[in-house]
Amino acid sequence: MLTEKIKAFETYLRENEKSPATVEKYLRDARSFAEFLGNRELSREFVLAYKQYIIEKGYAVRSVNSMIASVNAFLEFLGRPDCRVKALKIQRQAFCPEEKELTKAEYLRLVETAKKKGNGRLAPLIQTICGTGIRVSELRFITVEAAKRGEAVVRCKGKTRTVFFVKELRKKLLRYCAEQGIRSGCIFITKTGKPMNRTSVWREMKNLCRQARVAESKVFPHNLRHLFARTFYGIEKDIAKLADILGHSSIDTTRIYIISTGTEHRRRMEHMRLVM
Repeated sequence: MLTEKIKAFETYLRENEKSPATVEKYLRDARSFAEFLGNRELSREFVLAYKQYIIEKGYAVRSVNSMIASVNAFLEFLGRPDCRVKALKIQRQAFCPEEKELTKAEYLRLVETAKKKGNGRLAPLIQTICGTGIRVSELRFITVEAAKRGEAVVRCKGKTRTVFFVKELRKKLLRYCAEQGIRSGCIFITKTGKPMNRTSVWREMKNLCRQARVAESKVFPHNLRHLFARTFYGIEKDIAKLADILGHSSIDTTRIYIISTGTEHRRRMEHMRLVM
């Protein structure tokens, strides 16, 4: 049974230095596929059936492709590349849904609300993610030592990059550390001393929505990274440099981060004045 192979797959992923979030995602998708297959013999026919199954469950195209990527990696590990299947084709979006994009004004309201609610940790945490463009999983690299240097060395997905702090962010981080008595190591930690994860950050951000007058659909940690990307690109117009800053291997991934809303797209079309 495939379920017996999943533990070995986990070891393989960790040995290949996949990030904790990636390992968790691949294992979750591999278990789902193994459960679908059951005691049946592995064949490409059943992998195709699984692909159709997740399509019919109503997952978004990107989610389906993400699951397929996980299963294909599992099949590669099992020595069955002949069973791999193709991802669904995606037409590149010209703009993103407005109900999902966090604006700068909304971001500022979230920060101010965090301050008013007396959440001394959340306000600098939100500003750190949005002010540097890091992933939530990379918060563990934001240390007291990094704040003193004004830069952090981030290692993620087999790549290493340097993340700079602007002067104001550096001051906020050092002030927060002094107030909390944090003298070394990771700055944003839980009560048990572990680095904060995506779930804990998301939960705290959700508590700000109503008071900050920001739709819940817009408030999740990764949207802060998207806002950094759009703001940087709006000033620099250098997508290759932005890809390096974000730690992307492909510029195609970076393009997803900088697409504008339908409202902005419509405004630009109006400025074209091609209809008399």
